[in-house]
Amino acid sequence: MKISSLWLLAAGFGTCLAAWAQASPAGLWKTIDDETGKPRALVRISESGGEFRGKIEKLFRTPEQDPNPKCDKCEGSNRDQPKIGMTVISGMRLDGSEYTGGQILDTESGKVYKSKMSLQDDGKKLNVRGYIGMPMFGRSQTWLREE
Repeated sequence: MKISSLWLLAAGFGTCLAAWAQASPAGLWKTIDDETGKPRALVRISESGGEFRGKIEKLFRTPEQDPNPKCDKCEGSNRDQPKIGMTVISGMRLDGSEYTGGQILDTESGKVYKSKMSLQDDGKKLNVRGYIGMPMFGRSQTWLREE
Protein backbone atom coordinates (compact mmCIF):
# COMPACT_ATOMS: atom_id res chain seq x y z
CA MET A 1 0.00 0.00 0.00
CA LYS A 2 2.85 2.37 0.83
CA ILE A 3 4.48 1.76 -2.54
CA SER A 4 1.32 2.49 -4.53
CA SER A 5 0.76 5.67 -2.49
CA LEU A 6 4.31 6.77 -3.27
CA TRP A 7 3.75 6.10 -6.97
CA LEU A 8 0.55 8.15 -6.92
CA LEU A 9 2.34 10.98 -5.15
CA ALA A 10 5.23 10.85 -7.63
CA ALA A 11 2.85 10.77 -10.60
CA GLY A 12 0.93 13.76 -9.22
CA PHE A 13 4.16 15.65 -8.62
CA GLY A 14 5.34 14.85 -12.15
CA THR A 15 2.06 16.11 -13.59
CA CYS A 16 2.40 19.35 -11.61
CA LEU A 17 5.96 19.79 -12.84
CA ALA A 18 4.89 19.22 -16.44
CA ALA A 19 2.11 21.79 -16.09
CA TRP A 20 4.52 24.28 -14.51
CA ALA A 21 7.10 23.77 -17.26
CA GLN A 22 4.39 24.18 -19.91
CA ALA A 23 3.42 27.54 -18.43
CA SER A 24 6.77 29.08 -19.37
CA PRO A 25 7.63 30.70 -22.71
CA ALA A 26 11.09 29.11 -22.49
CA GLY A 27 11.67 26.88 -25.51
CA LEU A 28 11.88 26.96 -29.29
CA TRP A 29 9.27 28.98 -31.20
CA LYS A 30 8.43 29.28 -34.89
CA THR A 31 7.71 32.91 -35.71
CA ILE A 32 4.88 33.54 -38.15
CA ASP A 33 4.83 36.73 -40.21
CA ASP A 34 1.65 38.64 -39.34
CA GLU A 35 1.34 39.97 -42.91
CA THR A 36 2.10 36.86 -45.01
CA GLY A 37 1.20 34.08 -42.56
CA LYS A 38 4.46 32.31 -43.46
CA PRO A 39 7.15 31.08 -41.05
CA ARG A 40 10.10 33.47 -40.73
CA ALA A 41 12.42 32.11 -38.06
CA LEU A 42 12.98 29.83 -35.10
CA VAL A 43 13.60 31.76 -31.89
CA ARG A 44 14.90 30.11 -28.72
CA ILE A 45 13.54 31.79 -25.58
CA SER A 46 15.50 31.17 -22.39
CA GLU A 47 15.15 32.34 -18.81
CA SER A 48 17.82 33.56 -16.42
CA GLY A 49 17.10 35.22 -13.09
CA GLY A 50 13.42 35.66 -13.97
CA GLU A 51 14.23 37.46 -17.24
CA PHE A 52 13.32 35.97 -20.61
CA ARG A 53 15.42 36.53 -23.74
CA GLY A 54 15.00 35.23 -27.26
CA LYS A 55 17.67 34.54 -29.90
CA ILE A 56 17.25 33.61 -33.54
CA GLU A 57 18.38 30.02 -34.19
CA LYS A 58 17.24 29.60 -37.78
CA LEU A 59 15.81 31.67 -40.61
CA PHE A 60 13.38 30.28 -43.18
CA ARG A 61 14.83 31.53 -46.46
CA THR A 62 14.38 30.64 -50.12
CA PRO A 63 17.38 29.10 -51.93
CA GLU A 64 18.17 32.37 -53.72
CA GLN A 65 18.24 34.37 -50.45
CA ASP A 66 21.28 34.82 -48.21
CA PRO A 67 20.88 32.09 -45.54
CA ASN A 68 22.21 34.37 -42.78
CA PRO A 69 21.83 38.04 -43.73
CA LYS A 70 23.25 40.81 -41.63
CA CYS A 71 21.04 43.32 -39.83
CA ASP A 72 22.08 46.33 -41.90
CA LYS A 73 19.27 48.51 -40.51
CA CYS A 74 20.04 47.74 -36.86
CA GLU A 75 21.79 50.26 -34.66
CA GLY A 76 24.54 49.95 -32.07
CA SER A 77 26.23 46.60 -31.48
CA ASN A 78 23.69 44.77 -33.70
CA ARG A 79 24.56 46.81 -36.80
CA ASP A 80 25.84 44.59 -39.63
CA GLN A 81 25.76 41.51 -37.40
CA PRO A 82 24.38 38.16 -38.65
CA LYS A 83 20.71 37.71 -37.78
CA ILE A 84 21.21 34.09 -36.68
CA GLY A 85 22.35 34.27 -33.06
CA MET A 86 20.98 37.78 -32.59
CA THR A 87 18.97 38.54 -29.44
CA VAL A 88 15.55 39.78 -30.57
CA ILE A 89 13.65 39.62 -27.26
CA SER A 90 15.08 40.93 -24.00
CA GLY A 91 14.01 42.02 -20.54
CA MET A 92 10.70 40.16 -20.38
CA ARG A 93 9.46 39.29 -16.89
CA LEU A 94 6.34 37.54 -15.66
CA ASP A 95 3.66 40.01 -14.56
CA GLY A 96 0.47 38.17 -13.66
CA SER A 97 -0.44 36.12 -16.72
CA GLU A 98 1.70 38.15 -19.15
CA TYR A 99 5.39 38.74 -19.73
CA THR A 100 6.07 42.47 -19.88
CA GLY A 101 8.72 45.13 -19.48
CA GLY A 102 10.83 43.91 -22.34
CA GLN A 103 11.81 44.87 -25.83
CA ILE A 104 11.64 43.22 -29.23
CA LEU A 105 13.91 43.91 -32.19
CA ASP A 106 12.46 43.88 -35.71
CA THR A 107 15.47 42.72 -37.73
CA GLU A 108 13.84 43.85 -40.99
CA SER A 109 13.48 47.50 -39.96
CA GLY A 110 16.19 47.57 -37.28
CA LYS A 111 13.71 49.16 -34.88
CA VAL A 112 13.35 48.22 -31.21
CA TYR A 113 9.87 48.25 -29.68
CA LYS A 114 8.43 47.79 -26.21
CA SER A 115 6.99 44.32 -25.99
CA LYS A 116 4.72 42.01 -24.09
CA MET A 117 3.81 38.39 -24.63
CA SER A 118 1.36 35.83 -23.32
CA LEU A 119 0.92 32.09 -23.67
CA GLN A 120 -2.20 30.75 -25.38
CA ASP A 121 -3.68 27.32 -26.13
CA ASP A 122 -2.08 25.54 -23.13
CA GLY A 123 1.36 26.94 -23.94
CA LYS A 124 1.37 25.87 -27.60
CA LYS A 125 1.10 29.44 -28.88
CA LEU A 126 2.80 32.65 -27.85
CA ASN A 127 1.13 35.97 -28.56
CA VAL A 128 3.93 38.53 -29.02
CA ARG A 129 3.11 42.24 -29.27
CA GLY A 130 5.52 45.01 -30.18
CA TYR A 131 4.44 48.60 -29.67
CA ILE A 132 5.42 52.23 -29.30
CA GLY A 133 4.16 53.99 -26.18
CA MET A 134 1.00 52.06 -25.38
CA PRO A 135 0.18 48.45 -26.36
CA MET A 136 -2.82 49.61 -28.44
CA PHE A 137 -0.33 51.23 -30.86
CA GLY A 138 1.46 48.18 -32.17
CA ARG A 139 1.17 44.86 -33.91
CA SER A 140 0.98 41.26 -32.80
CA GLN A 141 2.26 37.93 -34.02
CA THR A 142 1.34 34.45 -32.87
CA TRP A 143 4.32 32.13 -32.59
CA LEU A 144 4.02 28.34 -32.50
CA ARG A 145 5.91 26.17 -30.01
CA GLU A 146 8.37 23.82 -31.69
CA GLU A 147 9.70 22.26 -28.47
